[in-house]
Amino acid sequence: MSTYTATISNKLNNLLEKTKDAEKGFKTASENTNNTYLKQYFERKSKERYQFGYELNNEVRLFGERPKKSGSVTGAAHRTWMDIKALFSGNNDEAMLEEAISGERATLQEYNNVLNETSLPISTHSILLKQKDIIESDLKTIKTLEDLQ
Repeated sequence: MSTYTATISNKLNNLLEKTKDAEKGFKTASENTNNTYLKQYFERKSKERYQFGYELNNEVRLFGERPKKSGSVTGAAHRTWMDIKALFSGNNDEAMLEEAISGERATLQEYNNVLNETSLPISTHSILLKQKDIIESDLKTIKTLEDLQ
């Protein structure tokens, strides 16, 4: 049987923070592209990450912990960097896709780190595995989109 520890709570809260960063990052990307397809794609990813955050938030609360309410300082700095890059880059769509790839890779590492926790509750493991599978699929899609640029 699993035990919900402070370590698991911290790891889930870190994932929640990064999920909120990704949600805002995809929103920023959607605002910085003129490509209609990419705009719609980034908007869908932002909404998807909002849903991920909602699920993680509920899971943290289920075990009596307090979820983090906002993204990280690092995430805010990353979005500012995306805005600056978009301003000065000749091909800002490619630059944003590269940033998305980098972010998705880092996110997958975080998910793998938490999923390796042996004492995860079954409900938490199930949610994280589902989200991780979606992120892996998203990463493949973003790489394909980058190749088309």
